[in-house]
This record gives sequence, C-alpha cells and structure tokens, in this order.
Amino acid sequence: MKLTFFLASFLLASTLISAQAPTVTAAPNTVFAGADGKFEAAPDTAVVQFNISAQADNAKTAYDNDAKQAEQTRQIMRDNGIDPKTAQIGSYSIQPMYDWKTAKRKLVGYQVTTNVSLKLKDFAKIGPITQQLADAAVSESQSINYTLDNMDDAKSKAVEDAYRRARASADSLARAAGRSVSELSYASVDTFENVRPVPILRSAMAMKAESAPAPTEEFTPQTVTVTAHVNALFTLK
Repeated sequence: MKLTFFLASFLLASTLISAQAPTVTAAPNTVFAGADGKFEAAPDTAVVQFNISAQADNAKTAYDNDAKQAEQTRQIMRDNGIDPKTAQIGSYSIQPMYDWKTAKRKLVGYQVTTNVSLKLKDFAKIGPITQQLADAAVSESQSINYTLDNMDDAKSKAVEDAYRRARASADSLARAAGRSVSELSYASVDTFENVRPVPILRSAMAMKAESAPAPTEEFTPQTVTVTAHVNALFTLK
C-alpha cells in the first residue's frame, strides 16, 4: 500500500525571518521539509556615508561654499591615501530655505547638500577619516555600514546550510516511518542579509573631544549574517 508523507516545517530565525512554505501538492511517496540556515562572516568592507552641506543667502554663494567643502573633503581623502574618485555621489540638491514664522513664506536662503559614500577596505582609516571630516565641519552627519564584497558566496553558504537542515529533517521523518529519502523533486530558496548601520558622533561632539580615541577604535565590527530559507520536496524509497 502506498503511503503519503507530508512534513511542513517552519522555523522563525532570530534575524526576523519569517518564510512561509509555498503551496505544493504532496504526491504519494514524498516528504516535504522546510528549514532555515545561516552563514556569518567578518565584514571585509566598510561603507562610510556622509553629507557635504552649505547654506547662504543666495544659491550661488551656497553652491560656492559647498564646492569649497567638497574640495576639503577630497583633500582629506588624499591625505589618508584615498583616491577621491573612489567616492560615490548618492544625491545632490539645492533647496530654498524659508522663514515659516512670517505670514508670507519669506525666502531667507539656500542650502546645497551632496550625499557621498566611500568604501574602505582598510578599517584603520575609518577613525581618521570620520574625525577629520568632523573637525573640518564639512559633514553634518556620518554613518558606517559593514558588509561583504562577495555577498553571493555568503548567500550560497547560507543556502547550503539551510538545505542540510531540511534534508536532515526529511531523513529523520523517513527513518521514523521505516523509509529512506531518495532524490530532490522540488525546492525553493529565499535569502536575507542582515547589515547593521553604525552611527558616528556628529561633528560638534567630535570637536569637543579631539584628543579622545575615534568612536570605532579597538572595537570589532559586527559580523555580517546572511540567512536563507529552503523548502524541499524529496521522493521516498
């Protein structure tokens, strides 16, 4: 007599993963298993994001001031052995500023803002770069993300871990029923990245503590965690 085995296993990962198994028609002599897997690795790249902002009574002066601060930023990069061309502009804007306290929206000036991101492989340069940008009053805010350059490889390893767990669950159920797992008949995969931003002190605070160590000094960057959910349908012997 043919037996039908169906297992729907859903695991909730600590990284807020909630993957639901797709609708699969369970054929006779099959077992369906779902499992989460993960891969953790030390980051190899730091993404420093900051803005260059200037304001003035008229648009041209605001633009000129922003251009000067941008050149200061490029010089800071050169001083730290970084080619300014490696930095990327995320956005650039010129916005009018109004006095909202008056009945008529009175134009009081313009603000020019350039958002920049910089990838660093040498983590020892993070402290000096962020500190010098703060001391020069070039950037109003800064943030750091740690990531992996080869994220695809990390995702593959997370998928492999999830598949091993799904296969182990299927094997356990099959053994309990006196059967054994054969070939993989169907599978679906979802992967998730867990990248944590690390805020940096604003320039005013940094300027008050010029002699203090950089905010990131001696601390180890958090690992990058990639999680995957695999649903797999196996045939039974």
